Amino acid sequence: CGGSVSDSSGTLQSPNYPGSYPNGIDCVWEIQVENNFRVTLTFRDIAMQSGICQHDYIEVYDGPLHSSPLLGRFCSGSFPTYVSSSNMMSVRFHSDSRYSFRGFQAHYSSIPAHHNTTIQCLPDYMHVVVSRHYLQSQGYSAERVTLDDNRCRPIVTSQEVVFNIPYNGCGTIQEENNDTINYSNTIRVASSGYIIKRKKNINLHVSCRMLRKSWQQVVYAAEDTVEVNEFQFGRYAMNITFYDSPAFLRQVRASPYYVDLNQNLFLQACLHSSDPNLKVVVDTCVASPDPHDFNTLAYYLVRNRCPRDPSYATYRSPSSHFARFKFNAFEFMSRHPSVYLKCQMLVCRLGDYSSHCYQGCSSRVKRDTSSVEEEVDVVVGPIQLHEGDASSENTG
Repeated sequence: CGGSVSDSSGTLQSPNYPGSYPNGIDCVWEIQVENNFRVTLTFRDIAMQSGICQHDYIEVYDGPLHSSPLLGRFCSGSFPTYVSSSNMMSVRFHSDSRYSFRGFQAHYSSIPAHHNTTIQCLPDYMHVVVSRHYLQSQGYSAERVTLDDNRCRPIVTSQEVVFNIPYNGCGTIQEENNDTINYSNTIRVASSGYIIKRKKNINLHVSCRMLRKSWQQVVYAAEDTVEVNEFQFGRYAMNITFYDSPAFLRQVRASPYYVDLNQNLFLQACLHSSDPNLKVVVDTCVASPDPHDFNTLAYYLVRNRCPRDPSYATYRSPSSHFARFKFNAFEFMSRHPSVYLKCQMLVCRLGDYSSHCYQGCSSRVKRDTSSVEEEVDVVVGPIQLHEGDASSENTG
């Protein structure tokens, strides 16, 4: 139960709904809609053990579970509606081992956030757009909107002032806290007075915070001038590519990728980020004949950085943004000719030896949140056997 949800609208419900939910479960749904939209969540049915909500309950968070304010915790009563302050909301459903009831059903949808300033945390830079109409309505000129680093100029159109602010340039400051990596900069809007001025300057502070599982974007105005608050969440950009040899020189571009049984398969994961101080490792890779179901019929090559398949091995990479590994091709017997691979990659701060990127094989049940890291899921495939291998295997 639970998982990441990215559709613009949909339904959440407890396992087996409207039947009785299982005992002893903890389900977390992360709802992430488009940038500069909000999540609205309305509960349509709630039936579980009532009282003080110690045993079975629902929690709604205004963003990622471990780093966001709790909007509400309940187990009975009226059917509440919640609206996020960002494009992300988390819902947690917990049941103990005592009694079981029907559970809950809720509907979510995305609604536009009408702001005069918008921000997107893209893989290599912050994309900030300020409305010229808004500036003019406040008595400010678009020509007086700058960064501290004057060499980094905005793109000024008839409607907008657009900044593409890199994470490793234009005066962007990088800070590391217990569970965040923070990239921040300041957009300044100066008053047009030359000798005297009656209006305060605007300092628009822009930051992208790397949380344990997501980017958090923050915009606010300092000096109690104009209050602008905007929160967004995004993901690291990651892809996995097949290569034809352990030299990792030529990519395999064919899809599906036809291979021989027990053939060596070489893969490279690549993190797309302008921040050089990041490291990526392979955390978990699981194979399945169904690209949408990696639970029913699954085979783990590596789990929590512990190899499960004897053919799995890693290679030294030329950059901390790459992770290279290999395994031998196999097929799922009977009616499943294709194999899909889903890998969970781990992104950590380079040189943070307390993070899981440097700790090797782990048998932990849940991730320690003390270090700065993010999990990114990537699905690759299909991989198919050459027809000769498949037919001989089926007849053998």
